[in-house]
Amino acid sequence: MQAKEKLVVIIGPTAVGKTALSIHLAKKFGGEIISGDSMQVYKGMDIGTAKITSEEMQDIPHHLIDIKEPDEAFSAAEFQQLVRKTITDITNRGALPIIVGGTGLYVQSVIYDYQFAEQGGDPLIRKELEEEAERIGKEAFYEKLKGIDPEAAASIHPNNVRRVVRALEVYYTTGEKMSRQQTEEPELLYDAVLIGLTMEREQLYQRINKRVDIMMQNGLLEEVTGLWEKGIRSGQAVQAIGYKEIFSYLKGEASLEEAVEQLKQNSRNYAKRQLTWFRNKMPVNWFDLSNKEERMVKIQQISDFIAGKLQLKENK
Repeated sequence: MQAKEKLVVIIGPTAVGKTALSIHLAKKFGGEIISGDSMQVYKGMDIGTAKITSEEMQDIPHHLIDIKEPDEAFSAAEFQQLVRKTITDITNRGALPIIVGGTGLYVQSVIYDYQFAEQGGDPLIRKELEEEAERIGKEAFYEKLKGIDPEAAASIHPNNVRRVVRALEVYYTTGEKMSRQQTEEPELLYDAVLIGLTMEREQLYQRINKRVDIMMQNGLLEEVTGLWEKGIRSGQAVQAIGYKEIFSYLKGEASLEEAVEQLKQNSRNYAKRQLTWFRNKMPVNWFDLSNKEERMVKIQQISDFIAGKLQLKENK
């Protein structure tokens, strides 16, 4: 039987410190980093997605960043295919693949035998659901899913109408909740260690608020305005947190101050949903980074934990 490929996965809410840890581990164990973020695939969407800069990469190879135009679609199924190929390529180079990111379903689809079959697909029902979403509005449509399949709803953002439609479509065509289909997880496909970073909630929320302020200072308004001026005003990419809020300002629906406050609120809510997903869906080993003074000690603990689990030798 062929040995499973080794894999490190670093997950956790936005702004918790995943990037810094990933660089440390990549240097220590000869790793290459795969972005597990569904929005960092888009070119020109750098500030709002908190994309790692070339300086921050410190010469560590990074994958699945800047591979799509903002008007292109990107699915979990495509992510699964690309990441699995990248893991094999990295392994064949004698390096350690490290997935870093916060998009739960995307990461889960890679490490488990997650099938994206058209099970529960019915174009007529899908069309009816899409029309209903348009008619009653995405908030009311999302509440409908919450009433039918609250677990699935917890993993889907209310603005992601496409996935809300999909969850309802599965229910109406199979009579089974999508969340139930997703709970029957087989064994991990990789010799994987899942590291989860967490932090005391108020401290995390402060970091998120500060991050948004820095994004604005670094030119988030100009970045989103650039997309607007290119005519990119709808589609998957601009539904991302950090973009849709500024779009509301550009449309005249909110003042800039209101848009920024909404961005902070949405980011905090997203972090909360991320933690719920990771805790319920995957066998994560959690490490708390609340104490700044002990952070390097914690990072060393994480390194030792991974080395022990995967039988890794330190890069000299």
